[in-house]
Amino acid sequence: MRNLMTRLLAAGVCVGFALPAAPAYATAPARRARPEAVREVTLPAGTILRVRVDRGFGSDISRVEDDVPGTLVRPVIVGGMKALPSGSALSGFVASAVRPGRVKGRGRVSVRFTHVRTPGEGERYAIRTRPWAAVAPATKKKDALTIGAPAAGGAILGGIFGGKKGAGIGALAGGGGGTAVVLSTRGKDIRVARGATIAVRLAAPLTVRVE
Repeated sequence: MRNLMTRLLAAGVCVGFALPAAPAYATAPARRARPEAVREVTLPAGTILRVRVDRGFGSDISRVEDDVPGTLVRPVIVGGMKALPSGSALSGFVASAVRPGRVKGRGRVSVRFTHVRTPGEGERYAIRTRPWAAVAPATKKKDALTIGAPAAGGAILGGIFGGKKGAGIGALAGGGGGTAVVLSTRGKDIRVARGATIAVRLAAPLTVRVE
């Protein structure tokens, strides 16, 4: 055997020995970030939405179906979860706008909201609210009366539209920027200025998805 090996080396033949292959180990796949759980939360009928009016409206300056955009100024919390964050955008419209007569009657205006969209790339939901309504005060003054909305808490201006118990009752909620203006043209018109904050109630439950 030694003679054979010596001859092969002398002839320039390379002799190799096979080594056992290293065992292959399966590579574990990279762990993906676990997506946050999405839950559904239901806001019951009657839930109050504090909405800042982003376009003014009034009995003498608005027509039925005029757009009324708004912004939620306070988050809506349900079961400890933020169902609707502040800054959510609302879409609404003028439901009625009635001017007073020259002899009697008071101006009144009402609005409803139909959609809400959460901030950023949030979701858009169809909603149904009770009509928020305001009626001009029974006054014979001819000058304009300005009511400040930024006062902290409490109803500032309210009215019942329709005359019966259970009709939509409007209230200007304190804490928002801007003012509400009661303008006495022809006696008793009413305007709600841009920036006023109103309290709107849901007329039907609203189910949203939250993380």
